[in-house]
Amino acid sequence: LIDLVQSGGGSVQAGGSLTLSCQASARTRNHYSMAWFRQAPGRDREGIALIDGRRNLIYADSVRGRFTIFQDNDRTNLSLRMNSLKPEDTAMYYCAAALWATAPDPLQAREFMYWGQGAQVTVSS
Repeated sequence: LIDLVQSGGGSVQAGGSLTLSCQASARTRNHYSMAWFRQAPGRDREGIALIDGRRNLIYADSVRGRFTIFQDNDRTNLSLRMNSLKPEDTAMYYCAAALWATAPDPLQAREFMYWGQGAQVTVSS
């Protein structure tokens, strides 16, 4: 069982930056993958960034080049640095953990078992 506790989020103007953090209650092992998802009102939960058990990084097209996912060496803290924020980035953001190292379609919410409590990010124009 892994508990994920998020911090960060808030409100920022377009073009600004924010960082989200996610602290795992237990050290995630090499075969765990962790990711960031977001969900805007009326929309499905969208996977945006992942670091898999082999430390491969995957980004959704919507955030590639603007967002960076990173994890500390003991794999207990996951972060998401968000630069050049846009109003369409406004959503509730969630960190997630999965008990696999790789998956054929990894940025799918159904693939993840553990979830953080969420953090609101609001970007104004």
